Amino acid sequence: MILIRHGQSEFNAHHDLTGRDPGIPDPQLTDLGRRQVAESAARLKDHGHPIRRVLASPYTRAIQTAEIVAGTLGVPITIEHSVHEHAHYHCDIGTPRSLLQERWPSLAFDHIAETWWPNLDETREQLEARCQTFQRLAAALDDWQHVAVVSHWGFILQLTGYSAANAELVPFDPTHERKVRVRA
Repeated sequence: MILIRHGQSEFNAHHDLTGRDPGIPDPQLTDLGRRQVAESAARLKDHGHPIRRVLASPYTRAIQTAEIVAGTLGVPITIEHSVHEHAHYHCDIGTPRSLLQERWPSLAFDHIAETWWPNLDETREQLEARCQTFQRLAAALDDWQHVAVVSHWGFILQLTGYSAANAELVPFDPTHERKVRVRA
């Protein structure tokens, strides 16, 4: 399985320069973010285990990333709620399901709630519980070696202990026991 952090978003561009939350809910990718993802998608073409499908967080920046990856590889996208970001900043306020469905009519969103994102006070324990749920789900997939998952910095860090850069590809074996990481 390959975890992919979404490309640079409008939030990331501002936050990286200022260290402040710019107050942008559910931001889109920047032009740089789109280029980052296109480069990562090209690298996935040469991956030892070909990617057959993409799971994506319901945040706009993740769906836009998944579109680029899936388009490059010619594979389908499935929205996977459990891999969304650790809710902490304004960028972690999502877009209602009905609006996502309007923007991406070819994707299925009927399995998520209208307001699917958590409050901005999600605890590390809650994030860890999501990571455990996702790992069980991923390990049960017959084709997990051929799945790419578009997610976010906080989720990937909690799941793997690795701080991924925008559009970075992170190998993950869901069948291996992982160290539980609950921090203050």
